[in-house]
Amino acid sequence: MPLLKIQKAARIALKDYMGLDEGETLLVLSDEKLREIGLSIYEAGLLIAKEAFYVEIRERDISGQEPPEQIAELMKSVDVVLAVTTQSLTHTNARIEASKLGVRVGTMPNITSDTMIRCLNPLAYKVVNITRRVFDSFTNIKTIKVTSKRGTDITFSVEGRQPVQSTGILKNIGESGNIPSGEVYIAPIENSANGVIAFDASIAGIGILGNPVYVEIQNGLVTKISGKGGESRLLGRLINRYENASKILAEFGIGTNPFAKISGEILEDEKVLGTVHFAFGNNVSFGGTNNVPLHIDGLVTKPNVYFDDKKVLEDGKLLIIPESEMQD
Repeated sequence: MPLLKIQKAARIALKDYMGLDEGETLLVLSDEKLREIGLSIYEAGLLIAKEAFYVEIRERDISGQEPPEQIAELMKSVDVVLAVTTQSLTHTNARIEASKLGVRVGTMPNITSDTMIRCLNPLAYKVVNITRRVFDSFTNIKTIKVTSKRGTDITFSVEGRQPVQSTGILKNIGESGNIPSGEVYIAPIENSANGVIAFDASIAGIGILGNPVYVEIQNGLVTKISGKGGESRLLGRLINRYENASKILAEFGIGTNPFAKISGEILEDEKVLGTVHFAFGNNVSFGGTNNVPLHIDGLVTKPNVYFDDKKVLEDGKLLIIPESEMQD
């Protein structure tokens, strides 16, 4: 992949998405696997920020696992953090505490050069517009139902919970989220979900699925995981890591990024326009009550989604936004 395109995407990430300016300090946090991309962003930051720092940590075992204490403290001491790490730091206490102090934190778990070039482009306003329209549709809903031809059929309550719109634009004090982004997500009431989720595209930590993975849920907890091949066993090992705490349905989200494609990396996959994703484990950073050092997302394609009695997606097509508006 041409280096010039990577450098351009890195500058766009810092200037257009994070709003980094010449009076601010930047920390780029990375690991060995993503060193090349991390250094590209750091080098772009040297040309913009007052001071820029690059630090590597050992790759975490799973998404949601905390960075070292020393790094958590360093994250609090700068204006902007970009976490270019293999495992996601989005749902960690380190990220939460830095955000509380006003630090803007962008997380880029397992990002690829292709994703950077495709999704970090000057057309961010398109992602913003679609995300805001989807976010508005979440107003005052109590119950969400999701079905799909592959076998998803699940219902859960979100009464009293507030959705989060993640556009990838993080220019205000204390804002955090994925870079790139494009999703609206919410924490279901922890004991309310009942039904089956058929993950049919990808799962964090596993990648592209060769066969659907079926997850049965009762009263918010995973009770059975099944499917052909070894992917269902892999997901079972991940979800059983912290017993019941990691079996809780923690998140439901809708992808809103028209530039994203299914690649096997959940950072991009869960942003694909018209898909939905579910996650298990930690949700305290966005209004839930389950605090566990794990957050595992999986993707469902071509879903039907109902907000109370209103159908908002049909076979993966957003019904709340005219096709012409998404193309503007």
